[in-house]
Amino acid sequence: MAKRVFLIVLDSVGIGEEPDAADYGDVGSNTLRTCWRSGNLHVPNLQKLGLFNIEGVGCGEAVSAPIGSFARMQESSAGKDTTIGHWEIAGLISKKPMPTYPDGFPPEIISEFERRTGRRVLCNKPYSGTDVIRDYGREHVKTGALIVYTSADSVFQVAAHESVVPIEELYKDCEIAREILHGEHGVGRVIARPFEGEYPYKRTSNRHDFSLQPPRDTVVDKLLQAGLDTIGVGKIYDIFAGRGISRTSRTVNNDDGMDQTIAHARSDFHGLCFVNLVDFDMVYGHRNDIPGYTAALNRFDERLGELMPLLGPDDVLMITADHGCDPGTASTDHSREYVPLLIYGASIRAGVDLGTRPTFADTGETAAALLGVKAGCDGVSLCGQILR
Repeated sequence: MAKRVFLIVLDSVGIGEEPDAADYGDVGSNTLRTCWRSGNLHVPNLQKLGLFNIEGVGCGEAVSAPIGSFARMQESSAGKDTTIGHWEIAGLISKKPMPTYPDGFPPEIISEFERRTGRRVLCNKPYSGTDVIRDYGREHVKTGALIVYTSADSVFQVAAHESVVPIEELYKDCEIAREILHGEHGVGRVIARPFEGEYPYKRTSNRHDFSLQPPRDTVVDKLLQAGLDTIGVGKIYDIFAGRGISRTSRTVNNDDGMDQTIAHARSDFHGLCFVNLVDFDMVYGHRNDIPGYTAALNRFDERLGELMPLLGPDDVLMITADHGCDPGTASTDHSREYVPLLIYGASIRAGVDLGTRPTFADTGETAAALLGVKAGCDGVSLCGQILR
């Protein structure tokens, strides 16, 4: 039984289209392969763990003796966004898709939001986050109207310049939106998207997600109920609307997230350290920035090389993702992709090929079982196959 499990989510690092990718407009997507084809991907630590040995990964060079166990994980939930993906990782399969708004939000939602915030709304249509502040930022700065937009995901996003709408006011406006958006309009996340500076403006690190409450207990709830530590790094607390998380800290970028993870590895706790590294998705995937995405993977691999030697005999490292966001396709949205699962530790058998698993939920159930907790959520523990 493990004392500590480090579960790191590489946000949007998918490894190839799922069988139903056509239903989501994602045929041909393979986020990892796009980065590999750039010719600049160098991830020796992930390679040693077995990343390129995973079934169907479609790129890279497999190693003859991987040091970890590995699997390809298929999403069972109806969706391809952060909330759905993380909930499923934590043992909650969502068969009903969350609402999306390809034509913008209905007038009754917008008018109620305007009435309660006291500010007019600009845009109200699907948009790239960087493009929307380029196209509407100057009008926002001039008028004080809030920029509301969405994407292919179930999100209501509110952008505002920090000098026009103070950050605490923006958060309050998002809390208002969260109250309005329930029932049939219960979007997965309301997201505060602050920006700063002069035109063409730059988004700040003060993003904040206001998620729906998970409809039932997840693995993190079960671990907390068992008296274990449940540490959230990055936007984990936001994704689960605070449920099941005993300690939390925000991050400003991937390096900061790894700094905090390494600090936790040097500290004494008993339970789960659940980490989200969002830059792959937010900074590079949605902007179709192949060089940036590739460099971010390379940098994570370097930091992974710092983390792995800190793992003790009772520690287990699990690395996975929540969806894809292929920077090499015409789309700037998430992609319906398989994700990797790499498992490593002194108690973990090396070179175990777990094939393709039918749900991300096996990840969370395995993490709980490693910590001695039978979560009883939607997944199946893989401990019988991976423990020495």
